[in-house]
Amino acid sequence: MYRENKIIVVMPAYNAETTLRRTWEEVMAQGVVDRVIVVDDGSADQTAAIARTFPDTTVLRHDNNLGYGANQKSCYRLALEEGADIVVMVHPDYQYTPRLIPALVAVIGSGLHPCAMGSRVLGGYALKGGMPLWRYIANRFLTAVGNLLMGSKLSELHSGYRAFSRQLLEKLPLDANSDDFVFDNQVLAQVMWFGYTVAEISCPTSYCNEASSINFRRSVVYGLGCLRTGVQFRLARAGLLKSPLFPPA
Repeated sequence: MYRENKIIVVMPAYNAETTLRRTWEEVMAQGVVDRVIVVDDGSADQTAAIARTFPDTTVLRHDNNLGYGANQKSCYRLALEEGADIVVMVHPDYQYTPRLIPALVAVIGSGLHPCAMGSRVLGGYALKGGMPLWRYIANRFLTAVGNLLMGSKLSELHSGYRAFSRQLLEKLPLDANSDDFVFDNQVLAQVMWFGYTVAEISCPTSYCNEASSINFRRSVVYGLGCLRTGVQFRLARAGLLKSPLFPPA
């Protein structure tokens, strides 16, 4: 709880049995989280079974692997159903430290911004944390192009460490978004489409062996999807395209 706001952390999980407990324990150790929601996207390991041993935790398991975006849709739907005022997404692979949860929550709970992100670029933590150089270069390129197309000035558009107010999540047409990894980019584009502001907090990161990461081929698909989202945003803003991603404000 933070200033009478119910705080729920959502974890979109897939084959996360080796890092899930460590992540959950550190999430709860922050002292502001009321409940955790773990959505297991058809893992082949014991992710769901382990999650069901945690107190104050809701667990949903998809029978099949539906995709990272579909996993998040389930996460946010359940969080809103359980009365969340602020929702924080934490990856259960421990790539992002849960110790930033109080800071992300405070930004939203204080009424400063409806959305907050942990940035791996601010403070130079991306390369320090082991991000591959090719991935870092792609991140910087896609962020620069995305900022140009959408008129934003964020240091990073591709961090998976995010927090949202309830009012913001209820406004976004999340069901129109992809079920794959580009979901993340589409959500940020929608946040900016509706004129909301985004806060960034410098975030240490760890690319350990257990940290999940998409391969090069899927990274290319993701990159092309981000560019497509940016172009759609610009065309919709100019009145040249109608898209369910960007409905009339």
